Amino acid sequence: MSSEASKYLKFGSVIVLILVSLGYLAYTGVQDSKSYYVTIKELNGMGNEAYSKRLRVAGNVVPGSIKRSGTRVDFILKENDLTLPVSYTGTEAPPDTFKDDSQALADGSFGRDGVFHAKELQAKCASKYAPQPGVAPATEGGKSMSQNQNSGSSGMAN
Repeated sequence: MSSEASKYLKFGSVIVLILVSLGYLAYTGVQDSKSYYVTIKELNGMGNEAYSKRLRVAGNVVPGSIKRSGTRVDFILKENDLTLPVSYTGTEAPPDTFKDDSQALADGSFGRDGVFHAKELQAKCASKYAPQPGVAPATEGGKSMSQNQNSGSSGMAN
């Protein structure tokens, strides 16, 4: 084999090695970061499969169940008539919207002790953004806000 062909062979094998390495890193990165969204009912029916996967579970925080101990927060999620004890030990403090009756999404793993061990926690207070009963939407000069936005800047004569 000539020296030029040998150079191309070495260069090609290095390129193949780099591409295989990048493919492996991409595959393992996706496997480590993916999580399955399940309901509490589905979680209870998963059997041993529930202990080996990264999962996301949502529900409403049961009033009076939030117990804080240093950086750890224990609480109970409720979905319909089912409950799930959750222990959050993430690196960040729970969000300000994490309160009794708020909707929460826990990301972590289900332990053999029957407790969901969350590493990430998201929460929103549904009542904060919902329209309040008996309160009319904001109006300006007898027109609703949508009427004011639609009537102004079109430049067309009425």
